[in-house]
Amino acid sequence: MKTIKYFLNLSFIALLTLFTSCNNEDDFSEIKSTETGKIQLKFENGFDNLGGIVLDQTTQTSSNGQKHKLTTLKYIISNITLIDEKGNEFDYHKNDPDKGAFVINQDSAIANVVYLNLDNIPQNKYTKVRFGLGVSQKAYLLGQTGQATFWEKAKKNGMTWSWAAGYVFFKIEGFYGKTTTDTFFLTHTGNMGDINKNNVQDLYREVTLDLPTSARVTSKIKPSIHIMANLNTYLSGDHKLILDESNNNIMGSSNFAQLVTENIQNMFRVDHVHNDEKNQ
Repeated sequence: MKTIKYFLNLSFIALLTLFTSCNNEDDFSEIKSTETGKIQLKFENGFDNLGGIVLDQTTQTSSNGQKHKLTTLKYIISNITLIDEKGNEFDYHKNDPDKGAFVINQDSAIANVVYLNLDNIPQNKYTKVRFGLGVSQKAYLLGQTGQATFWEKAKKNGMTWSWAAGYVFFKIEGFYGKTTTDTFFLTHTGNMGDINKNNVQDLYREVTLDLPTSARVTSKIKPSIHIMANLNTYLSGDHKLILDESNNNIMGSSNFAQLVTENIQNMFRVDHVHNDEKNQ
């Protein structure tokens, strides 16, 4: 009797292994299909782990003890690249702002989240995401004919220079002070036209983030990658900055703008990934 039970158990295990193997093969076959799927990037802006930013309300104290309250928060995301578990890369409309650049505007966030929905994504398991903060010189030098649609969108969102050619990459405005937030400030960073001809620093940056779990794009699954942006890095990143009369009205690529850019390029992290049915 024990012998029969033993062989029955072995048979059950063998069938279970075969079934699991087949399922894994089906999953692998499905994910390697030539069909495409969709993916969603969700950007949520906050201060450290204090939740979402409410413009005109949320106040943060910097590492130098300075209080600041934001009234405007916008930045440009472009050149999104998805990287799979083998290191292969898929570029989403690289250096094509009309199709691959977006304005993250806190004022238009839904429940503090700005949604970017990308389509025609090759089915795969992606483990990293990379994106540009701003617009690359290669894309900008296409001229308005090569990016007329995004130029108008950026202009409508106040993310172009009114007095020089080019995009505003990062725009933050508000009030600051030691005990109360009563002094206005603004920081608008970005490239000024052709940076080589104008001999200015390139403030375009690229950010690569690891995913805590892979984003599995299939014809049936639309993953959602939830990206958190910690705006405390604006003043309290690698460079500990203090707002004063010398830098509380900055536009372009000055030394202060460069320090801010180096701070905010480290403000992003992936909080979680949802691999849900694409009817979300």
